[in-house]
Amino acid sequence: MKKTLFAPLWLLALACTLTLTSCDSNDGVIFSIQDDINLGNQVAHEVDSTYKAQGKLLDRSSSNANTQKAYQNLDRIVNRILNSGQVKYKQEFPWKVTIIKEDNTLNAFATPGGHIYVFTGLVKFLQDEDHFAGVLAHEIAHADKRHSVKQLQRDYGIALLLSVALGNNAGTLRQIAAQLTGTLAGLKFSRDAESEADETSVAYLGGTSYYACDGAAGFFVKMEQESQQGATPEFLSTHPSPENRIQDIQQEAKDRGCSTSSAPDSDFQQLKSALNL
Repeated sequence: MKKTLFAPLWLLALACTLTLTSCDSNDGVIFSIQDDINLGNQVAHEVDSTYKAQGKLLDRSSSNANTQKAYQNLDRIVNRILNSGQVKYKQEFPWKVTIIKEDNTLNAFATPGGHIYVFTGLVKFLQDEDHFAGVLAHEIAHADKRHSVKQLQRDYGIALLLSVALGNNAGTLRQIAAQLTGTLAGLKFSRDAESEADETSVAYLGGTSYYACDGAAGFFVKMEQESQQGATPEFLSTHPSPENRIQDIQQEAKDRGCSTSSAPDSDFQQLKSALNL
């Protein structure tokens, strides 16, 4: 069982003033935005190092033509979402998306501060670019709504989490990285956080004027079919799926009156081709 540490008031104040930025009370997060970014950078470095050591991290700086092509296509999809006019911390967070070469892992996750990871198993599993964009929008929403850091505050306490953000607790950093990747229990979001990420994905995709705004629903339809066949994809182990999740996304799209027409699959198909999927 994890031990939750409660910080004295002076430390809570430090978390909000350490970088001369203020906490955003509307987010319900004690950390400042800069502390959130610092924590995300620490976690991302740990995740990158782990998968690089395993030979599974696709390095953006690689001279490999297929790797460069894969990131060009992926970035076009991501940038449509980020430029939707709906992402609150578009300018503040780095929004770096990284590919992990695990063809049997159907998953994606977000760190605090806007680092997004996509496993090749997810790319292999999907055929529709709208559905893939829906997953990315959902993960971007988790970071943009600061769900990850909220959950980590509850799991670890502000004092311990701040020490990780400052680079002073390697053991807890490794544990957090393992949770986010799903290799250690997984970071369990609340149903409210999952619902908010779903609803926000509709706003993001609708703002692109390109993707079907209910793209995430199509993804969950396919995931539901997979689970009914006896398999439980990693994504569902870290993103619990209420029975009415698909209907809620579709209802949100209807309420917003946004387009549900499918976009071309060209970038996604080129991404799959570059990854030999």
